[in-house]
Amino acid sequence: VQLQAFGGGLVQPGGSLRLSCAASGISVSLSYMNWYRQAPGKQRELVAGITRGGITNYQDSVKGRFTISRDDAKNTVYLQMISLKPEDTAVYYCCARSTDWWWGQGTQVTVSS
Repeated sequence: VQLQAFGGGLVQPGGSLRLSCAASGISVSLSYMNWYRQAPGKQRELVAGITRGGITNYQDSVKGRFTISRDDAKNTVYLQMISLKPEDTAVYYCCARSTDWWWGQGTQVTVSS
């Protein structure tokens, strides 16, 4: 199983980014797919998830600003982020949960002016 996360970068407060997680060896439509993030000195935390049935869940701090979605044909999960804040700065990780847990390599998101 491989999860390749990309799309991070440096953005100003109020800006937007879209993260992508391309999966191989696992079907995103048959897994519980998640985005986690870890800021310096903090524990890794769940940001958003999407179930096999397409039900989504979000951490309270990102509700209304982040949207998780998936493209089954491309076997890819996305995290659309708008109205970004400095406190969103972190390394973002894609995670697949099925019979086991699998993690991507992480992509850095920095929100700064």
